[in-house]
Amino acid sequence: AEFLQTLIWGKIMMTGFRLNLSPLKEPLGFVKLVEWLTAIFAFGSCGGFSGRNIVSLVCGDGKNETLNATFHYPFRLSQVRLVDGNTTLCNHSVTTTHLMGDSSSSAEFFVGVAVICFLYSMVALLVYLGYMHVYKDSDFGPMFVSICLTAALAILWLVCSSAWAKGLQNVKDATDTDGIGATLALCKGSNVTCEVTEFASMRTLNISVLFGYLNMFVWAGNAWFVYKETRWHSQKYSSQPGCFGHCGSSSRL
Repeated sequence: AEFLQTLIWGKIMMTGFRLNLSPLKEPLGFVKLVEWLTAIFAFGSCGGFSGRNIVSLVCGDGKNETLNATFHYPFRLSQVRLVDGNTTLCNHSVTTTHLMGDSSSSAEFFVGVAVICFLYSMVALLVYLGYMHVYKDSDFGPMFVSICLTAALAILWLVCSSAWAKGLQNVKDATDTDGIGATLALCKGSNVTCEVTEFASMRTLNISVLFGYLNMFVWAGNAWFVYKETRWHSQKYSSQPGCFGHCGSSSRL
């Protein structure tokens, strides 16, 4: 059965397949390649993050204590232990304490959209490079679906990037000095001073937000190039005076 499935899939892939790299020289194919790369950078810079903040506690008697706040994707901070078990800090008994906040929904939404766009871009590149003759010669359906999906994904990038930007700010607030001070009861109303003395580098997370908004602009631009391949655009220009069928042709880089 597996051999039969492999054989059928091979015939489907090879039927009408004509490798042609020229679409990469056109905006329609080149932008799709850019989308594929930017999607990789987006989910890679967010999904692979792991960092640690070091919290210094200065006790009233001059003694110093140190805590580690280690957090990572998908940033379920409420499950991250700041103090593990019943511990004595600055001569005070401290129960198990977790960080505050949960940004997992926005982080996973962002990474999910990036992975979907990554996979869709690969499939679209396969169609452009091997089945462009079928794509352009077919009915209006494939192009209509393509422009709808492209526009929808551009909107999703805007939504998920905005959500993740807010989620990232929540992560920063929960792991800075004020956030740790609000989490750890020992730091409230006592002679203990709590301060984050070493911060995890969140540069990659900031970059992930930038790539999210970059993807939004790239996908919105791609929607225009897909629209230029539709009959709506070609009929619009072919109906103008002085246009003899060459106005609707695809522009090249």
